[in-house]
Amino acid sequence: MASAKPKKKNPRLASGRKRVRQDIKINAANTSLRSKYRTVVKNVEKAVLAGDKTKATELFAKMQAVVDSIADKGIFHKNKAARDKSRLSAKVKALALAA
Repeated sequence: MASAKPKKKNPRLASGRKRVRQDIKINAANTSLRSKYRTVVKNVEKAVLAGDKTKATELFAKMQAVVDSIADKGIFHKNKAARDKSRLSAKVKALALAA
């Protein structure tokens, strides 16, 4: 069997070619932002699991700013951002109360 994906055709119109160029740049930027979002969320979760209260609260504050800015750009839905912030906030608060 050959490759599963058929080869994409090049657009004929100049506007179509420009659109392809723009899409490549936008896709790269969005991928980078999506990765940044996931990384900051993961860092807070790791700090919570480690039981480091000060580091978790510090990372949570930074995470909120990143999550809000990325949600504003439309990379992730605003409700997803709010849900992630809410869940992590609860974990950080529980960690603060437990210690």
